[in-house]
Amino acid sequence: MFGIIVSIVAGAAMSFQGVINTRLSERIGLYESNVFAQATALILGFVAMLILGKGDFSQITQVNKVYLLGGVLGTVITITVMLGIGRLSPTCAITIILISQLLSAALIDAFGLLGSEKVPFLWNKYVGLALMIGGVVAFKWERGSPM
Repeated sequence: MFGIIVSIVAGAAMSFQGVINTRLSERIGLYESNVFAQATALILGFVAMLILGKGDFSQITQVNKVYLLGGVLGTVITITVMLGIGRLSPTCAITIILISQLLSAALIDAFGLLGSEKVPFLWNKYVGLALMIGGVVAFKWERGSPM
């Protein structure tokens, strides 16, 4: 149950963060708002690590180097979410982002990428993905003309 609750919180936080960062970028600039968001995350992450951390930061040199790309991806995520929301509605942008996340996660599972356990991509996942894509098309359909 805890996993479900934190996943719901994460999804809601991502949606609100995307809109908040987009609105901030309209005032101070895209890359400036990204720096503000990342700096704030760094400071709060550092405080959380000091209070709650139980790991061993010195082991960072022992991990697969591809795992060090999380920060790079965080920057890519923040900027592209702001660009998507700025050009689409928040609902449409977040829906497309969710579909992309689902497809990427399914590929990670199906191929056992990045140390994940292999989970087959069965027909029901294809149907679910198709329904989500159909939902975006239906949502964006304007006056008889798709997209």
